Amino acid sequence: MTDQSLAAPRRRPPPPRPPLSLSGAWNNVAVRGWVYQAIVVLGVLGTGVFLIGNAQDALSKQGISTGFGFLTQIGGFDIGEKLIAFGSNDTFLRAYAVAVLNTLKVAVASVVLSTVIGVLVGVGRLSSNLLIRRLASIYVEVFRNTPQLVQLIFWYTLITALPRPRDAISVGGVVFLSNRGLLLPWVDTDASLLAIGLAFVAGCIGAWAVGRWAEARRRASGVRHSVFGWQLALVIGAPLAASWMTGASYTLSIPVLRGFNFRGGMALSPEFLALLLGLSLYIAAFIAEIVRSGIQSISRGQIEAARTIGLGPLDTYRRIIFPQALRVMIPPAAGQYVRVVKNSSLGVAIGYPELFSVNNTIVTLSGHTVEAIAIMMSIYLAISFVIAALMNLYNHFVQIKDR
Repeated sequence: MTDQSLAAPRRRPPPPRPPLSLSGAWNNVAVRGWVYQAIVVLGVLGTGVFLIGNAQDALSKQGISTGFGFLTQIGGFDIGEKLIAFGSNDTFLRAYAVAVLNTLKVAVASVVLSTVIGVLVGVGRLSSNLLIRRLASIYVEVFRNTPQLVQLIFWYTLITALPRPRDAISVGGVVFLSNRGLLLPWVDTDASLLAIGLAFVAGCIGAWAVGRWAEARRRASGVRHSVFGWQLALVIGAPLAASWMTGASYTLSIPVLRGFNFRGGMALSPEFLALLLGLSLYIAAFIAEIVRSGIQSISRGQIEAARTIGLGPLDTYRRIIFPQALRVMIPPAAGQYVRVVKNSSLGVAIGYPELFSVNNTIVTLSGHTVEAIAIMMSIYLAISFVIAALMNLYNHFVQIKDR
């Protein structure tokens, strides 16, 4: 047998591609899919343009002006609770800024509080202690199965039924709770909050980097380095250094009863407290179930192995359970955080000046109903997209990487 007969047969060259034709492209499933999607998008856009044009024509026939020029007009109303200055001589645009800040204030506080409560209750539902497990289950069942608006009205009624300021409930003589809200000591400063805030963010990033370095050294050498002191120094020291460099001065302001109300300190209004409790306690019940299911997704063998090598309960949760359970918990938790922002619109029922409440006032005074509602929807949509993007980014970092 010759070497030529042992050689592998030569492969035939591929046949030439047929010339591109309209019928051939239409037979391609991917091309047809893109065409169908383009038709749907164009149909939706066309319908939207038609509806908007029809609404503008109807409003113009009735002598009602349209457009977003009303944002620069004087509002002529005041907002009771605000983070930035606002008065009756300010514009509608600034009123939207006040409303957005109020919404973000209660939303951020509710996200933090609901997360803390949810994690504690979720872990408690899996506790070996019968009393803790039962109490956590009762909490989840009660708050998940009653309407959130009913809970909100309950907390507002409870807070407004507290004693008047003269008979306020005092804690240590510096914290007061009455039907006017919660009064806390606060620091008055002339410091640049932007510089201190940026320094705090930089300190947090530095603390995170130090933690990553310590974990990398532990994995490489097996020696555990305690860096908590360094991390705490970075988080606290960076803002203090920024404050010292800017020459800021600080004064501790303690609430003092003068007349019929308190002066000084930081006041949390009954409306804010009721909305904070109504959002946090309700959403925490759902986060607790998310935490419970995430923990239960970890195999029992890993927990027993952690106990075998001498890890305590805290280290077991911190190093074994939560790093893996986060993969399961973050996507549904992101949905609950978006839900917090959207449900903050329930504050209109108790008079808290969040976005929905202020938008109703703007609609009444300006007459631009369509534009005001479109602005409100766009703001809620933008906040929800930002939360979803941040949670997706965090989810990317906590995912266990394939080797």
